[in-house]
Amino acid sequence: MHFASIAHVLGLLLIVTGSSMFVPAICSVYYGENDLWPIILAALITTGIGLPLRYHFRGEEELNIKDGIFIAVFGWFLVSALSGLPFMFHGSIPSFTDAFFEMMSGYTTTGATILTDIESVPHGLLFWRSETHFLGGMGFLTLTIIFLPKGMGGLRIFRAESSPGQVITKEKFKARNKDTMIMLWLIYTGLNGLEILLLWLGNMPMFDAICTAFGTVSTSGYSPKSASIGHYDSAYIDWVVTLFMFLGGMTFILFYQMMRGDWKSLKINTEFRWYVGFVLFFCGAVSLILWQNSTYDAMDSLRYGFFQVMSLLTTTGFTTADYELWPQSAQMFLYAVCFIGACAGSTTSGIKVVHYVIICKYMYGSIRKIFFQPMAVVSVRLNQRPLDQSIIDLAICYFIVNIFMVLLGGCFMVMVDSMDYVTAMSSVIAALMNIGPGFGDVGPSENYAFISDTGKWFLAWNMLVGRLEMFSALVVFYPSFWKK
Repeated sequence: MHFASIAHVLGLLLIVTGSSMFVPAICSVYYGENDLWPIILAALITTGIGLPLRYHFRGEEELNIKDGIFIAVFGWFLVSALSGLPFMFHGSIPSFTDAFFEMMSGYTTTGATILTDIESVPHGLLFWRSETHFLGGMGFLTLTIIFLPKGMGGLRIFRAESSPGQVITKEKFKARNKDTMIMLWLIYTGLNGLEILLLWLGNMPMFDAICTAFGTVSTSGYSPKSASIGHYDSAYIDWVVTLFMFLGGMTFILFYQMMRGDWKSLKINTEFRWYVGFVLFFCGAVSLILWQNSTYDAMDSLRYGFFQVMSLLTTTGFTTADYELWPQSAQMFLYAVCFIGACAGSTTSGIKVVHYVIICKYMYGSIRKIFFQPMAVVSVRLNQRPLDQSIIDLAICYFIVNIFMVLLGGCFMVMVDSMDYVTAMSSVIAALMNIGPGFGDVGPSENYAFISDTGKWFLAWNMLVGRLEMFSALVVFYPSFWKK
């Protein structure tokens, strides 16, 4: 492993993180609250650690894939630990475990919180809490790649932090890595800006609009209000947020292609068609159930049904109502979408639609071969291109590992915190799929404050595993990974 190059990248990562803390410091000055110096001190400490690493270790050697994985895993832990300092210095989250959990939840776009009274936290800290969503939504390592010297191997870092679905689809924006990252961030920032404008036009305060947009396009879920989006009780705001959750769940390369006038790519994109199909089916089913059971009238059934399905399907985690009070059949559909996720190459987490596309097509072809056409060759096509068998194996493996981690993790949480099985399973699903709220004692009207420190560290690890799309975070446990 090239430790000098690793230290160089980690130093750059800390400089980016520490510099980002000065933005909420401006917010603190504007509101005149007592969180300014905690934020400034944390920013100076973080930047002060990063500067020597950045300039003492020149990082002249190119990074390999092992270096990229180490940076991805250790970098997320390091940044989450230092990002919790403003909350600890201020006293709003005095526990290191709780602060780390909150920041890991923020950067991994999970949205699970230990805060019981969000409105009591000063504006600067709330802004920093939401800014971690903005940075983590596109992946703060991708932001770091922009500043890497040419030849440092930024592509390895990108692959270590990216979804296997992006390997499957084999999509790239441009030939040069920095151009790719810059285009990603321009599209991402543009969507955030557009949502902020629309929310502000809907009479949402500008501060709330910024924080909400940060949590929407990144499909994360932190809100400046304890009641989440339900606090505003506005159909207009609900539909705007629903729209941008949907957009955040799309493959970002489609935005780039549409900007170039290439609408054919949208038409032939298999995963996008399935994504729209999942959205219409589950949103329609839940809305119909709410209407038939007289939970809401027809329009409100569509409003609440579409919002909540979109929130869980895209692993955002915003809420407008306590869905645990809804009919059991509606809750069943909501539970199911927690296992889906949106598109690869989006800001979402979860298993991803592309893996379901591949598995379903492979199952269909295999059944047809066994019972109807024994001599046929099973071929799976994606975006009008055939896939290699290794890609199909990757999709099946990824699905199986997710299911096993949910089952084993649920058992672990039962043993550690003596939870009921609904809460235990749901907490692991919400952490691993980066959703945030779940069912039971971690439902939409609850939080994660009651969980033990051991349970919080375990769930924080699951958040990272889910955000790094499983394999990058798990391969470090292989002894062969650390061998030459």
